[in-house]
Amino acid sequence: MNRPTDTGTALVDRFGRLHTYLRVSVTDRCNYRCTYCMPAEGHVWLPRNEVLSHEEIVRIVTVMAGSGLRRVRLTGGEPLLRRGITSLVAAIAAVPGIDDVSMTTNAHGLAELAGPLAAAGLHRVNISVDSLDPARFARLTRGGQLGAVLAGVRAAHEAGLGPIKLNMVVMRGENDDEITSMAAACLPGGLLAGAEETVLRYIEYMPFAGRWHENVPAGEIRERLRAAGHLEVDAGDLPGVGPATRERWTPAPRESAPGASAPSVRVGFIAPLTEHFCARCNRLRLLVDGHLRTCLGYESTPSLRDVLRGGATDDALLAAIADIVSGKPAGHLAETEGGTAFEGVMTSIGG
Repeated sequence: MNRPTDTGTALVDRFGRLHTYLRVSVTDRCNYRCTYCMPAEGHVWLPRNEVLSHEEIVRIVTVMAGSGLRRVRLTGGEPLLRRGITSLVAAIAAVPGIDDVSMTTNAHGLAELAGPLAAAGLHRVNISVDSLDPARFARLTRGGQLGAVLAGVRAAHEAGLGPIKLNMVVMRGENDDEITSMAAACLPGGLLAGAEETVLRYIEYMPFAGRWHENVPAGEIRERLRAAGHLEVDAGDLPGVGPATRERWTPAPRESAPGASAPSVRVGFIAPLTEHFCARCNRLRLLVDGHLRTCLGYESTPSLRDVLRGGATDDALLAAIADIVSGKPAGHLAETEGGTAFEGVMTSIGG
């Protein structure tokens, strides 16, 4: 049973946004080198002593759960690379007040871990799949193996980690010709489908430092889907609803048996550049080094790791968190053209 939120310490910023969702980057390491996420030259990994321990992560989650935190998503880098990730999931799932524990992963190692993670208390996974062409996938990820990812998707379906959400970062001239074929692969019986519905989310490319790709606006993606079928608002329930707008796509009809219903797939659009959702943002990001980032666009926050290792009590830790949350900006300044690029390296932030 959830503990009641103490409204005096609820994580509310100066714009009245209540924060109930925490993304935790458990490692900055990744076995992929995606072109939109990591510099071509790679990344200098943090020394182990600068990374939050399991116990420190769980303590932060526990303190925040007492002030209204309800959802935790584990990210990276690639979270499956974190040693002891199954035990960390179990510890977070056991925190009073936490209703939902999920993970964003490239699924490369999920075939072996899906079952143990589900048994430990993981509810759902989001899986990054930017192309279904093996050669293109390898190029975009700088060496990733599509076959391993597809095996991870199947294992997640079998373990009941659903509904599975697949994330596709759409980049013009690189993978935007797969917009409709990716959706078709999520239809019942498709390559990415399982017994439980698969949800596909199209994500606008977010510019980080020098890693610029040409963005495809969500509005254009919708138009391409409409040109190949029917797109309508989806009002159905979906666990772990975040910033994505929810719609349902039905491909253009083909010859079928009389009375047969047309298959459809849930699709979402995460459009941080053309359809800002900052005003309803309820998320915080705990980076692997303990910095609590209130907005993807800004780096300047103090480290909770230093607060913890300085001997702070739970009350002092909560006060530090509340102070950071109170300073959250109204929103980011990134735009489709111009504006301010997001700060930092994506693999250390966790999206």
